[in-house]
Amino acid sequence: MIIFKGIQKTTLIDFPGKVACTLFMSGCNFRCPFCYNKHLVFDEDTGVKITEAEVFDFFKERKGFLDGVCITGGEPTLNKDLPAFLKKTKATGLLTKLDTNGSSPEMLKILFEKNLLDFVSMDIKSSKKGYEKAAGIKADLKKIEESIALIKNSGIDYEFRTTLVPKIHSEQDVLEIGKWLKGSKSFFLQQFNSEIDLLDSKLQGTSSFSAKKMQNFAKILTPFFDKVGVRGI
Repeated sequence: MIIFKGIQKTTLIDFPGKVACTLFMSGCNFRCPFCYNKHLVFDEDTGVKITEAEVFDFFKERKGFLDGVCITGGEPTLNKDLPAFLKKTKATGLLTKLDTNGSSPEMLKILFEKNLLDFVSMDIKSSKKGYEKAAGIKADLKKIEESIALIKNSGIDYEFRTTLVPKIHSEQDVLEIGKWLKGSKSFFLQQFNSEIDLLDSKLQGTSSFSAKKMQNFAKILTPFFDKVGVRGI
């Protein structure tokens, strides 16, 4: 049974082309310094606890209005009850989207085999060389690459995305990401926002890349993907 730590009742952004809601799960195995959901990362008690029963009551209330639901975190794939929840969600007729850091290909494989997902967004933290700095831990790149392959071969819609932070990412990182994920369908660059509470307080209030610089990064990536976009500028 999953206890959710937040809900955005309506979003036109999180699930491309769909009217959706977003459910937030707590707990994460990464420590990305630019993360703005640190209360979810550390599973802090914020007083918000939403049960599965409450979620399904909400789905009933919004029947005919919502197309789908986005599951985000934290890192949702750490929760062993995720498949059961998604199965019940799919039974309501809603489409499902998962946001993941790709650290648990074992869970992704289960979700794909059971046809429990309609869309996946995976965060690519940086180039292989810069991954540890961006993820805040020594990530298992073999698992990251396994997740990338599973997503690309899943047969469902997907996107990869990277949040770019001046103190963490370079132009070379962007180029290396393009080479690494070459041939993937969709890739989005996301602008870093330092005006909110971040996991690493040293990044608070620091400058983001300019809109022009972000667009230049997108041009670097264009040859590698079918679709490249920029968010947050």
